Amino acid sequence: METTRQHPIEQMEKIENQYLVNHVESGLPRWLIEAAFVSYLLQAVVSWTDVSLWMEGHRLAWLSGIVRTFGSMVMYIGLMRGMKSLYRPFTVWWWLVIVLNFAGFLTDSIPSISDSVGLPVAVSLMLVYLPLGSAIAINYRGRLRQVGIWMVLYILISSLLPVIVVLLFEPDQLWAYLLLEISTVAAIVVFAWVQRQVLI
Repeated sequence: METTRQHPIEQMEKIENQYLVNHVESGLPRWLIEAAFVSYLLQAVVSWTDVSLWMEGHRLAWLSGIVRTFGSMVMYIGLMRGMKSLYRPFTVWWWLVIVLNFAGFLTDSIPSISDSVGLPVAVSLMLVYLPLGSAIAINYRGRLRQVGIWMVLYILISSLLPVIVVLLFEPDQLWAYLLLEISTVAAIVVFAWVQRQVLI
């Protein structure tokens, strides 16, 4: 009688554990994950408009491309590898994100192709980040859910918010542009942190 009563509870706990994911085993060395996190922090610095324009002016677009890509590529590969053992790994979606980030690296590094393919790559990234982030946030709990939520916020803040600010505010309204800069930097840092927390 006692065992019959406990059986549904044990089953519920098993289901709960399937959804609750605070850590995934990526197989990547700790130093590489930490290097990717530092790269994200540098990406936050490079994303500040003045720094970005200075780098472009000094023909350092290739360096900017590496900084913007290295951290995310390492983290995404780590998450893809770590999620393979989960009930919904989203491997195809992760591959799409990785390929599009590499395409983003090429557009960042080679200014001559940026004008022709930059916008399609940015739109494609948004069309992949939003469903993948939403799917992770809906299907999992714990720290992995935070990765999904911040993936969505990260792409919205870095891709849509600049368009909204440019459309709604005049260039002399510096507070709006300052808010945009701070929001972008904060989104990058928080997104990096939640990924790191799941991987280490």
